[in-house]
Amino acid sequence: MKNNFFNHPVGNIYSKPSSDSEISSQILYGEKFKILSRKKKWIRIKTNFDNYVGFIKKSEFKKNFKPTHKIYKLKSKIFKKIHKKILPTNNFLYFASGVSLKKKNKNFIEFEKNKWIKLRDTKKINHYENNFIKILKLFLGSKYLWGGKTSEGIDCSALIQIYFYYNRIFFPRDTKDQSKFCKKKMNNSFSKGDIIFWKGHVGMCLNKSKFIHAYGPKKKVLIMPTNLTIRIIQKTAELKIKKITNIKNY
Repeated sequence: MKNNFFNHPVGNIYSKPSSDSEISSQILYGEKFKILSRKKKWIRIKTNFDNYVGFIKKSEFKKNFKPTHKIYKLKSKIFKKIHKKILPTNNFLYFASGVSLKKKNKNFIEFEKNKWIKLRDTKKINHYENNFIKILKLFLGSKYLWGGKTSEGIDCSALIQIYFYYNRIFFPRDTKDQSKFCKKKMNNSFSKGDIIFWKGHVGMCLNKSKFIHAYGPKKKVLIMPTNLTIRIIQKTAELKIKKITNIKNY
């Protein structure tokens, strides 16, 4: 049950110890977790941030890790130093991932042996971003992916949760748990920061009339008129609003 820290850019968390099972969530670089059990090539884990339980593939993970910075860009290119030149690779670290600064080289920081990212892509680990709309809008156009948590693919509940994860404030992962966790707003008029829950879906009001969400039927993160979104979901999925809360309460 000792702490481990994930040391790959992103990893799938499966509902069962099989790649054929459902991807229920993802884990980002630098994220802390505990190993609950082991089964052949799989380990059952519990994430420290949101107590999420699932299976990831067995690997060697960091045991001692103290993040000093976090990624403040949708995705940050990883570089390698070859013959005194820092050259790009095909890999990235994703928004909100925590890294530990090992060394500086002009505009780059080394976070693992010969793995570098641009300093300007990061903020210090204790940086707090008040502008929740700015964070959600980063993901505009990102494809919808059930269980996803990055710009390569994200789902509706992760889009809301990523603001809290960046600021290292607890917030549940799944829509049903988020809805239970959140307090109901007393009035039904829409305003900036309102989080609207349906059964199995969630999104946020940017203002009185605009709504952002990772929407499965449209296969991406997009902004839609709030009232139109409500009508479409009621018509196509036969779902009515379950709860309205406001992000500023958390």
